[in-house]
Amino acid sequence: MRVLLTGASGFIGAAVSKALTRAGHQVVALGRRSAPALDFTLATHPDAWRPQLAGIDAVVNAVGILRDSARTPMDSIHASAPAALFEACAQAGVRRVIHISALGIERNPTRYAQTKRAADEALLALTQAARLDGLVLRPSVVFGKDGASSQLFLALSRLPFLMLPRPVLRARVQPLAVAELAEAIAALLPRQDSLGLMELAGPEALTLADFIASLRAQRGNSPARTWPLPHWATHASAWLGDQVPISPWCSETLALLATDNVAAPARLSQLLGRAATPPSRLLATLDASW
Repeated sequence: MRVLLTGASGFIGAAVSKALTRAGHQVVALGRRSAPALDFTLATHPDAWRPQLAGIDAVVNAVGILRDSARTPMDSIHASAPAALFEACAQAGVRRVIHISALGIERNPTRYAQTKRAADEALLALTQAARLDGLVLRPSVVFGKDGASSQLFLALSRLPFLMLPRPVLRARVQPLAVAELAEAIAALLPRQDSLGLMELAGPEALTLADFIASLRAQRGNSPARTWPLPHWATHASAWLGDQVPISPWCSETLALLATDNVAAPARLSQLLGRAATPPSRLLATLDASW
């Protein structure tokens, strides 16, 4: 298929581009740095998308940001632009659409979760109305070399002494390798029976603190000494992160980590046709040739 991939230069989008190409699809990359470029903050009406859909058989939306700003407003990038894209697909007859959302956003009060849910609901409504064959994919924590959160976890795993926020010590995640997420998306693309909402997670649930400890062990280091960060210090650190636009740690991240981020573990392996990489072996995926 000829696939329009939005967010193709991003962390997840770049991996999806490789996986789709390896599966034999022709990828048409679209984003702020593509040629031609498209600014998601301006593409909030179906008319902006119709020229991009000429000759396209399917669409994968991999656009996502963690921080809201005047330059990159979440309302436009996460909600209005994707909704306009989905409506344009319905009007143009491009039925197959996969939208990469995030696990753990249900009933979450953050702007990140609210705007992500808005796009999810737009695609699900068009699918329910039989105007699209849409799939909303909600993965757990995605791990890979170029991921901002992955870099944060790796940096923490190098420290022999850690004071971690209580949500990091309590809430569970099911990390999955970015290349395996991308491979699963390539497998799902031609499957017209995969519609609606799908949660996707790695094979094992563990707390984020345990995951950081596992990364440290995979490097051959002895266990770090770990203490819970006081409540006031946790929120102070998140506030400080809010002041640094490139920081992956901020109030949004803290709120997202306050609840479990888990799903049925078998689905990823079923899509891959093999066992998915467990957390205890994810460090090796950074150097793997996918």
